[in-house]
Amino acid sequence: MTTIRANCPSCGDVRLRASDLTVRVCSDDEGGSYTFRCPTCAAAVAKEASRRIVDLLVSSGVRIEVWRRPAELNEAHEGPPISPDDLLDFHLLLRRNGWFDDLSAMVRRSMPR
Repeated sequence: MTTIRANCPSCGDVRLRASDLTVRVCSDDEGGSYTFRCPTCAAAVAKEASRRIVDLLVSSGVRIEVWRRPAELNEAHEGPPISPDDLLDFHLLLRRNGWFDDLSAMVRRSMPR
């Protein structure tokens, strides 16, 4: 059984089995990271990983997950950014009875005819 040494920010060096870790690779930019739960303090730990580290971990039997960035990051956005005041107004709207009807009416008014 392969033993992998990793570093927990709270506990320092810990020894893990391959099944204790997960490697994550972004298919958009090939950036990598690995995650594990510290066996000493149970903290969830995530660390950046170079391509070399990713290859070493995967060749040691660590499970790999490939993910993509959300498509929304590539969407064109119109209008001004949301401000803290906008968030507060929305929060206050949600506290009212009938908030869904009010919100639906706002959306209908903003739609082009």
